[in-house]
Amino acid sequence: MSSAYVFPGQGSQKKGMGAELFEKFPELVASADEILGYSIVELCTEDPREELNKTQFTQPALYVVNALTYLDKMNSGEAAPAYLAGHSLGEYNALFAAGAYDFVTGLKLVQKRGEIMSKVEGGGMAAVLGMTADQIAEVLSGGSAIDVANFNSPAQTVLSGMKDDVVAAESAFKDAGAKRYVVLPVSGAFHSRYMEGPREEFREFVNSFEFNEIKTPVISNFEADLYDSSRIADLLCSQIAGSVRWVESVNKMKDLGVDEFVECGPGRVLAGLIRQIG
Repeated sequence: MSSAYVFPGQGSQKKGMGAELFEKFPELVASADEILGYSIVELCTEDPREELNKTQFTQPALYVVNALTYLDKMNSGEAAPAYLAGHSLGEYNALFAAGAYDFVTGLKLVQKRGEIMSKVEGGGMAAVLGMTADQIAEVLSGGSAIDVANFNSPAQTVLSGMKDDVVAAESAFKDAGAKRYVVLPVSGAFHSRYMEGPREEFREFVNSFEFNEIKTPVISNFEADLYDSSRIADLLCSQIAGSVRWVESVNKMKDLGVDEFVECGPGRVLAGLIRQIG
């Protein structure tokens, strides 16, 4: 029996997350507070300023809770995973768990990523339900200004582009057979061509770090294949403007013999997607 640990990304955050974990890791919590300049416990458990759903706060908060969830499993004597993967932001936790960098380095990376992504405005995203990837590609063919951000499951795909374009595309997708078309509450065209500027800004920051050899194999969102330790910085940057190929990533792990997926973080979003992938 071969297991993979998978880490969720934005959308899985919720007030109260991590409450049972923080007291188990006081030194890491203190390090997080020092880096971030605010109380990670207060943000996650109380969210008094309603910041938890803002990208620049969501990303560090989820990274911390995902990381502590993983460490708690390891401390509890659970079997180490054979493979690791994460959805978008969650990929940073997969690389942390794989030994590519320490907790603090990972937090600095996601803090910067969240800051850069939060500055992107004018974009929009929408979830298309009930259409295959091929059907969606057909609608987008012919020079569309919209990209596919996430291939989440065979029946759920997320689009990304300028807000007006994303809103205007609803009728085309409904006409083509979409069961639902849900415009998401974000202001950035994440995982699309419109993130090339932020990607290059992030690259300057990432290139200031040295990374370690990966100890446990990690599946890359961008390539849906095994990470190469020499390309960590490049793949993390490419991911910002590239599609999250989650369906292919899960199928890759299954091809490698994985028959159990353990979600490390708040909620059960990835478990639901993996069930749909079948």
